[in-house]
Amino acid sequence: MNTIREDEAIRRRVLVVDDEFINREILGNMLSKAYAVDFAENAQIALDKLMEPDAVYSLVLLDLMMPVMGGIEFLERRVVSDRLKRIPVVVMTSENDYEIRCLKLGAADFIKKPFSLPEVVIARCERIVELFEDKNLIRHTERDGVSGLFVKDYFFEYIRQMERWGKLIPRDALVIDIEQFHLVNEFCGRPYGNFVLSKIGKTMKALLAPMNAIACRADADTFYVFATHQEDYSKFREELDAVISKFFQMNNIRLRYGIWENVSREYEIEDWFDRAKIACNTNRGDFTKSFAHYNNELHARYLFEETLIHDLDDAIANKDLKVYYQPKYNVVGSTPRLASAEALVRWIHPKLGFISPGDFIPLFESNGLIQKVDNYVWHEAAAQIRRWKEEHGTSIPVSVNVSRINILDPELESKLENIRAENGLSPEELMLEVTESAYSENTGRLIEVVENLRRKGFRIEIDDFGAGYSSLNMITSIPVDILKIDMSFIRNMEKDERNLKLVKLIIDIAKFLNVPSIAEGVETESQLETLKKMGCEIIQGFYFSKPVPPKDFVSFFEGEAVTRK
Repeated sequence: MNTIREDEAIRRRVLVVDDEFINREILGNMLSKAYAVDFAENAQIALDKLMEPDAVYSLVLLDLMMPVMGGIEFLERRVVSDRLKRIPVVVMTSENDYEIRCLKLGAADFIKKPFSLPEVVIARCERIVELFEDKNLIRHTERDGVSGLFVKDYFFEYIRQMERWGKLIPRDALVIDIEQFHLVNEFCGRPYGNFVLSKIGKTMKALLAPMNAIACRADADTFYVFATHQEDYSKFREELDAVISKFFQMNNIRLRYGIWENVSREYEIEDWFDRAKIACNTNRGDFTKSFAHYNNELHARYLFEETLIHDLDDAIANKDLKVYYQPKYNVVGSTPRLASAEALVRWIHPKLGFISPGDFIPLFESNGLIQKVDNYVWHEAAAQIRRWKEEHGTSIPVSVNVSRINILDPELESKLENIRAENGLSPEELMLEVTESAYSENTGRLIEVVENLRRKGFRIEIDDFGAGYSSLNMITSIPVDILKIDMSFIRNMEKDERNLKLVKLIIDIAKFLNVPSIAEGVETESQLETLKKMGCEIIQGFYFSKPVPPKDFVSFFEGEAVTRK
């Protein structure tokens, strides 16, 4: 297939600028077979032609010595015009002394007078036109249209070019992220968001030269900077932060910075910015700091988390994820009675040993892998309920967590219904815990899911109730079956009068809604007695037992033994 350049139907236009009629005629005859040729008797006429709104020229052949305006003045004017700089100029002269000056002013090539063979002239013109068309094509594709900064692919390629000659120069990799930028598009509209991105890009470009740096817009609201090592980035940060402050009044929109100083050449270029981004992400939601440095501790954490991500599928396949059960006791009356249990996942890694849920649950919540964990726990818990029924003739309802990411799963309801049916359970035996935070993030979807599941007979527990700002709004929108008091209130209620009053308020709300309340994290008898007096019906915590494996849980329902573990 022919390229566009080889398409004979396309005739590029060239401009011959020479005050000698005979020279114009000679060049016109040479070039007319390959190009559409226009003429100008001096550089002023040439400028007028080139600046016409619809003028499209691929090449200018320029004489130097002309009346009115000569070639040198033309080149001096061209070098300050973005439009003219895109058109290559070949200087026609017999004066060797002018070559250096013309090259410094941007001339692309020279044709000696008297003119060479036509084939030589045409070949040289074709080469220059091709080079400049390629250059203009790169210029249009290497820059992000909104910010004016490099696109990521060109950014990395330019770094590779820099590194060929500057590997001994200390360099820094920076990642800048606009936190909560999606709110800008939602509240102000996408055009305004793009306007602000352009202002950030313009400000950043002005700051790059003193740092011997280049930058790109890596993603929608993320920027990368590669700079010669700086001892202090405060001016850089302050000027970029000023852009955000000028155009946004929303306090939760700000810039976060991550940096890997003195990057190690042992790693790939992309790794430098991945690790600066790790540092940047440590600031997410933390408005007390904006600049974070990548270090050995972060690197160790990064490797640890990457190991967990990599090993999750094997952990599920090999059942290295263990489901433990913590009993919940109904404490109404003089004798506590086993009411139900909560399924809690633990990870016994073959190499790393016991891994705290506090390490892997937030990680998988942030990257969406929590969906796999939840699905595994649902299956394991449902199968365990079935086994207890078959082996001991006892039905123990178990509550399982439904994470925020699962709320968005269109197949959630069918998955839970299939698990229930496969194990021959009633909906009441598999209770579902939904955290309050899911309401604030996915209100409409959560209401729809809860209503559909309750129609199918599932019972819904609201976990961590009272921890967020949406508590009262939530209970007026969603029909729930159980309110679970946030553990932090229980821990502090004997130390802080306000926490005590909040616990009492939540229990009273549960009474008003005619649903049970659960206190989680109860560890002492005094906590238990205080909660009983307030009217809390169900207690969960170390006072009765820590979470235990299924085989150890049997003792809780055999003869309704109540033993502190």
